[in-house]
Amino acid sequence: MTIDDLKKIFLSPTLFRLDTILSPKLVPIVYAGGLLSILLWAVGHLFLSFGRNFGDGLWGLLEIAAYGTLMLIVLRIACEVLLIFFKANETAVKTVSLSMMSTSIIDDVKDALHDIAEDASLGDDDADFDDGEPETAGNKPVRRTAKRSPKTRA
Repeated sequence: MTIDDLKKIFLSPTLFRLDTILSPKLVPIVYAGGLLSILLWAVGHLFLSFGRNFGDGLWGLLEIAAYGTLMLIVLRIACEVLLIFFKANETAVKTVSLSMMSTSIIDDVKDALHDIAEDASLGDDDADFDDGEPETAGNKPVRRTAKRSPKTRA
């Protein structure tokens, strides 16, 4: 993450808009802050333990190695869990938006079919039967629908 990215985050309206998720961009900053805090803890603990006496200082080195390693592992796992959570959220949002889109297309097709069916039912009843000869209304041939029933003979 560069300085320009940080300026964009903190100086643009992105910080105040809730329609975008900002946290995945901030996870590297959280990780760097965690590494810095572990380093500061280690240096402070080193000076405090050696400040008491040499034996405590050696024990402090062992504590820094053990607890520092544990803190690094926990920090890494926590940041990866955050990234996985946000990736899953992004995938869920894409899935929902795609399902909403396909539902709306299906609804549009259903509406169009209903409109076509209503238009066909408003036509003349004799126009629904096919006797093999094209019927004309004036100079125009009558448009046939998908209904194909044999004409009843009287």
